[in-house]
Amino acid sequence: MGSEALSPDRGMLDELRRRMAAVPGRGESATGHIPREQPLCRDLLPVPPPLADLLPEGGLPKGAVVAYTGAHSLLTGLLAAVTGNGGHAAVVGLPRLGLLAAAEMGAQLSHLAVIADPGPDPAEVAAVLLDGLDLVVLGLGGLVVPPARCRVLAARARNRGATLVVAGEWANPTLRLDSRVTGYRGLGSGRGRLRSVCLDVRVSAKAGQTRHGHMDLCAQAGRTEWLPRETVSCATEVTALREAVS
Repeated sequence: MGSEALSPDRGMLDELRRRMAAVPGRGESATGHIPREQPLCRDLLPVPPPLADLLPEGGLPKGAVVAYTGAHSLLTGLLAAVTGNGGHAAVVGLPRLGLLAAAEMGAQLSHLAVIADPGPDPAEVAAVLLDGLDLVVLGLGGLVVPPARCRVLAARARNRGATLVVAGEWANPTLRLDSRVTGYRGLGSGRGRLRSVCLDVRVSAKAGQTRHGHMDLCAQAGRTEWLPRETVSCATEVTALREAVS
């Protein structure tokens, strides 16, 4: 599929439909439909390990719709986790989402499509992509999708067994996910090298209590890893001790 950016020219949707039908393992199976009354498929998409501990089932259910707010870092982590494990994904309407950051997290860019400028109707572009991909991340850019259309896209995601993550307002999602940058490690007063970014993450499901956790995005020898806050704290103390005795 490739990570090339597509422009919203005439015939783009037809071209996307053609590409979705050709995605291995997805295009053929996407023709089946799941009855509306049937619950979500409990197959799960992989996520960064610290996030798995916060999600009710340890991953994102296939066929779910997730409303997302906050830092782009976690969105990049979701794309990296899915494509790095052999899945196919797309990001729509988020031109500032970094492909380099995704690659450093382990993303397979050949499994990632980027539609930076989807035109006036990004939800329609996302609807087409749901036919052939495992994960679609949709940025609405401040647009409001009416509740009736939210239900239509949610049904499409459920029928296709694809997961839709929406950066913006969405009516009645399966999950709500929020992440906030709360600090940085490694920077001193006007100097130092950034070692990690600290995130606070909150997960809310339709049923059950809201879960809240802390995680860090850490640079490790050219790769970026997701670690629980406690693990990073211990590693920081060991590093400081080694520097003190050297």
